[in-house]
Amino acid sequence: MQSIDQSGTDGERLATKEWGDPDDPRLVLVHGFTQSAQSWSRLAADLAADYAVVAVDLPGHGRSAHISPENLATAAHLVGASGGRGIYIGYSLGARVALTLALNRPELVDALVLISSSPGIVDLQERSRRREADWALAERLDPSDGSKPRISIEQFLEEWLAQPLFCDLDELAQDRGSRVHNSTCALGRSLRATSVGEMEPLHQRLAELKMPVLCLAGERDLLYVGRARETASMIGRNAAARIISGAGHALCFERPREFLRVLGDFLENLPG
Repeated sequence: MQSIDQSGTDGERLATKEWGDPDDPRLVLVHGFTQSAQSWSRLAADLAADYAVVAVDLPGHGRSAHISPENLATAAHLVGASGGRGIYIGYSLGARVALTLALNRPELVDALVLISSSPGIVDLQERSRRREADWALAERLDPSDGSKPRISIEQFLEEWLAQPLFCDLDELAQDRGSRVHNSTCALGRSLRATSVGEMEPLHQRLAELKMPVLCLAGERDLLYVGRARETASMIGRNAAARIISGAGHALCFERPREFLRVLGDFLENLPG
């Protein structure tokens, strides 16, 4: 079906992009840092054959750039208010947001798919180092003294996509065309609020999740392979970890066919 573009930017609702028949089961897609709802377009077009698909622009991203969350919990609240009840699929930053929503508002999350996700950093020194690194990056994007950004969005994306996590992405998977419309200042504010260095670790709460959960990681992304397996183990019998062969951190965009196959198996076997 044709994509429906909704702005939904009244200050309490995030911008969304929708595909498919609204009477079908609902999937809510939550993107990663520097992306937008538009980043899901190729995957959403396939999923819309069987599902009502809603992709959300996270605070500080896309058409929600004007919304600055106080923290990860605030971002999760906004995503839940905008996405409504459904099956939540989050990638990277979006996975941490979706996980936080599932813990805080489980009645909204019928099932949960966490892609390249982390429940936080337990070690205090490691968390502090990550916070300092993210705040240093945020300062380049959105200087706290109110001066102009020290880097353009094009320069920042060049650096961001050159990281080992993303360096194997082809031109289509890099999705620069939609990322470049983000604002450096809005991204900086988002990073300060939602950095994993600012996040209270959620490991001790994972067993609270009672809905079906799928934890995904790319085979070449060894750190997140371990995290996916650990997260599923700590959640319990209602969770499973699956590893996508030949993929890295951005597995759903690197290996879309394989991702859709694994996701389809999970969705088809949900209760009811």
